[in-house]
Amino acid sequence: MGNSDKSSKILRGSFLMMVSYLFFRVGGYLYRFILSRMLGPEGYGLVGLTTPFQGIFQVLSAGGFPPAISKFVAQHNAVNEEDVARQIILTSLKFMMVAGTLFGLLIFFSAEWIANFYFHKAAMVYPLQAVALITPFSVIVGAFRGAFQGVYKMELVVASRVVEQVFMIGMAVVFVSIGFYAAGAVLGTAFGFIASSIVSLILFKKYVWVHFPKPATKISFKDELILLKTLLVFSIPVAITALSEMAIYDVGPLVIGRYLPAEDAGYYTTADPIARLPLIISLSVAAVILPAASEAASLNDKRLLETYIIQSYRYVTLLVVPLCVGIAIFARPLLSLLFGPDYIFGASALSILVFGMTFYTLFMVSSSIIQGIGHPRLPMVILLIGTVINIGLNFMLVPLYGIIGAAIATTIVAFLIMIAILWKTIKLTEVGLPYTDFAKVGFTSIIMGLPLFLLPQNYYGLFAGIIISPIIFVIVFAFIGGFTKRDVKMLQKYGNKFGPLSGVVEIIVKFIERFAK
Repeated sequence: MGNSDKSSKILRGSFLMMVSYLFFRVGGYLYRFILSRMLGPEGYGLVGLTTPFQGIFQVLSAGGFPPAISKFVAQHNAVNEEDVARQIILTSLKFMMVAGTLFGLLIFFSAEWIANFYFHKAAMVYPLQAVALITPFSVIVGAFRGAFQGVYKMELVVASRVVEQVFMIGMAVVFVSIGFYAAGAVLGTAFGFIASSIVSLILFKKYVWVHFPKPATKISFKDELILLKTLLVFSIPVAITALSEMAIYDVGPLVIGRYLPAEDAGYYTTADPIARLPLIISLSVAAVILPAASEAASLNDKRLLETYIIQSYRYVTLLVVPLCVGIAIFARPLLSLLFGPDYIFGASALSILVFGMTFYTLFMVSSSIIQGIGHPRLPMVILLIGTVINIGLNFMLVPLYGIIGAAIATTIVAFLIMIAILWKTIKLTEVGLPYTDFAKVGFTSIIMGLPLFLLPQNYYGLFAGIIISPIIFVIVFAFIGGFTKRDVKMLQKYGNKFGPLSGVVEIIVKFIERFAK
């Protein structure tokens, strides 16, 4: 398979994962859009304070195994060792189901202490206890999604996320409507994972498991323990990394919940998911680049690895930076549109926090590259250092500046860990960063943002900005030679798949082609 085909695989896989994460984010925004109005700032603040614990216990239960499954399945498939890949899936699933059950019991029995002694908010007890129902099913979903990624069946990840979101939103609305308050929102998430685990199992057996024939001899218990140890050596640093990643943007709400009223947690909780919108792009690329980098490393193909890395960075910055500029400028109308006018007090925090997420997107892509080439501990170390700094900054700044202090702390830390991981990625892979592309994207985004300041800070200005900003960006980026012949080929290849917009895409492609290098 040539490098152009490999790049196409990265682009296709990233596109499908982007659809998955986009649906996840859109579904999440719809979930928040509805519940923020049903619960109000205080009730929604309680949900926001519970969300970090959902993530923490899901990561602890999964133990870092989904990325491990993705990496090792891709690695062994590349050298035709399907029997080993099969056993990796089975062993991982056994471990994760046991861990999910144990951690579910732990959060259930510790909920009262967390609610009353740390947050001093008794109303959080039931939402925290509802988290116990999430963990066992979330690990099952995570295992299957890791297998889907390992065999590049990204469309199955999309399908499982669709089911999760539909059931999560529907059941949350039902439970809140019948009086379960904030706990009802968490129960809705639990039912989303239950439905997704069932569908994922069906898809796995039909489209993935058939490609892993049962070996003639069954693996011994001792050999399975050895395999489990190999998986743990990789997955434990990944799990610690994931927890540290969560701490980068979840420390803020946890500190806010201790020092400030639940309403302030509600304002920050509405700003945070909008700031994370650029992560859809980085998560999409990161999910694909990990097994791809692992494959290139196992084949000892440095040129292929370089292609993966350069294209991943380029596509991420090309999409993320202008998006973040637009969000920062229109923070106030975005919050009002999505969550209602009661939540516009989070606008200043959003304008700051979104730039932190810009830095964090590059960190995530670099982290996946480093994990893929066999250095899972490095992102963990950088994130642990960043987490310590973030905790200290939040406890210093939140009592002084409220939710703006949390946003400032997170942005500073995101910038620091981005610089550290980019430097180590260059050193380990010996692949230079596309600095010229970074500069062109940054310059074009600034030029794009200047006219947006002239628009009114209301819904009309927001919609006008959505229309004119991509036009400005494409024209300026084309004039300064930002687009390449590879971009034109990719757009031509996928342009006819935009349905009614195919004609518009064709016009844009012809314009870009005149300036592409």
